[in-house]
This record gives sequence, structure tokens and C-alpha cells, in this order.
Amino acid sequence: MAATLAFAGIVPSAVYAQEAVVVSDNPEALFTSPDPKLNANKQVVYRIILELLEAGQWDKASQYIADDYIQHNPNAQSGLKPVVYYFTQVLKVEPKPIPAKISMKVANVVAEGDLVVVTYARTEKDPKDPAKTYSTTWFDMWRIKDGKAAEHWDPALLNEAPDLR
Repeated sequence: MAATLAFAGIVPSAVYAQEAVVVSDNPEALFTSPDPKLNANKQVVYRIILELLEAGQWDKASQYIADDYIQHNPNAQSGLKPVVYYFTQVLKVEPKPIPAKISMKVANVVAEGDLVVVTYARTEKDPKDPAKTYSTTWFDMWRIKDGKAAEHWDPALLNEAPDLR
């Protein structure tokens, strides 16, 4: 394998495929679709990001999240009430005014069937040189049922809450 990589001109210890993740200059447009069902699903996710994740108005969560919500992030339990508890009591998110537009660094939004995937640009410190950073991607995927998020996935590890703004 090392010989194959060396032959290709790639040095294994210095392999960094680093193209910065490109952020959309109009993320709101990504949350629309000519298909009415996909558009509705994308709009639910947009409201979750704008009103819940960015504005912290978790008192509105029942408008966008199902009571029997399934959570695959290891930091919060499944169910509407446990997710609200996680954000309001564990993370101590305080509500603020709903912004005119989202500030998260959205790169792409894809909807297919009942799923909506949002990818974000994520900048992290280089573990070998904390003065440097690198670009990578975060994602959230929701399954929408009856106009509400019924299930959620992301790549979070325990005790991880990246800043995607």
C-alpha cells in the first residue's frame, strides 16, 4: 500500500486533502424546492435551525419536533422533552430574538423522500499546530414525518458541540 501511494506521488505521513468547504452565499435558497413535499420538509429544518438552534427559542420546539423524536446524537436522549431539556438545562441555551436569516455556515441542503441533510463548514484547530486551522464538514440529517422532525443524525461524539457559525 505504501509503495502504491509512493508511486502515485503521495507521501502517507503528509496526506492532507485540503480544499476549504465552500459556504453558500444564500443559504435560505437551499431550503427551497420546486417539489411541494421536499420544500415543506426543507422549511421544517430551516425553522429548526433558525428558531431553535440559533435563537434558542426551545419553547417553540413542539411546532417542529415530534413527541417521539428519535435522537442519534449521543449527547441527548430521544423524545421532544429530553431534547428540549438538553438544550435548555444542560447547554443552558438562552432564548434570543429570531434573526432575519440563519448565521450557520451552510454549504449544502439535500432533500430526498422524508430526509433532509444539511452540511456545514466547520473550522477546527490543527492538533499538530494549534496556531493553524483546517476546514472540514459537519452534517445534520432529519427525517420529517407529518410536518415535524421525527428523527435526527449527526456525527457528534460524546461531549461535542461544534460551533458552526
